[in-house]
Amino acid sequence: MDVNAQVRDPREHINEEPRNDLGDLMNGFFGMTAFMTVVFFGMVIIKFISE
Repeated sequence: MDVNAQVRDPREHINEEPRNDLGDLMNGFFGMTAFMTVVFFGMVIIKFISE
């Protein structure tokens, strides 16, 4: 049985860029928190203006 398979070691990480996973997580968390805070206060201001 002749199998023509291209096998690579997954530990090579040929196309992987060095990334800071914790930094990405913290940026996303605080960015989303800041965005939701702005939306919240914007809605509160709109509520008080419309009354």
